[in-house]
Amino acid sequence: MTTPPEGYELREGPPPIDQYLGLRERSGLSPRTREQAEAGIDGAWYAVHVVHTATGEATAMGRVLGDGGWYFHIIDMAVLPEHQRRGLGNVVLTALLERIQRVAPPGAYINLLADEPGRVLYRRHGFVDSAPVSVGMVQVQA
Repeated sequence: MTTPPEGYELREGPPPIDQYLGLRERSGLSPRTREQAEAGIDGAWYAVHVVHTATGEATAMGRVLGDGGWYFHIIDMAVLPEHQRRGLGNVVLTALLERIQRVAPPGAYINLLADEPGRVLYRRHGFVDSAPVSVGMVQVQA
């Protein structure tokens, strides 16, 4: 597994719910309710987070939804603004991809929805735009 910079520790699993919700909101991801977080946080196929050792605060995270064989969807990639530009996003994404490579059969299909700030990181890891062959679509339930 990849090594985070000094002062940080990579841990398997998602962060505690309060830190998960704060990390989403403070990093610019859409806020979620406690009810949504409690229902979904342990539903990932794999998850990691990075802890700032001096404060014990979760500073970065990422999760993978998947069936374990073919489909893997990377979600919740987030780094707190005051901890960005230290390679934490790279540490998280590398850990997620290494797990997929280690466990999944060859030929896994890995996708994600890439907001503008993360696209450089994702491209460095070999992700390419899927359009015009396919495009992401969403439906948000009211």
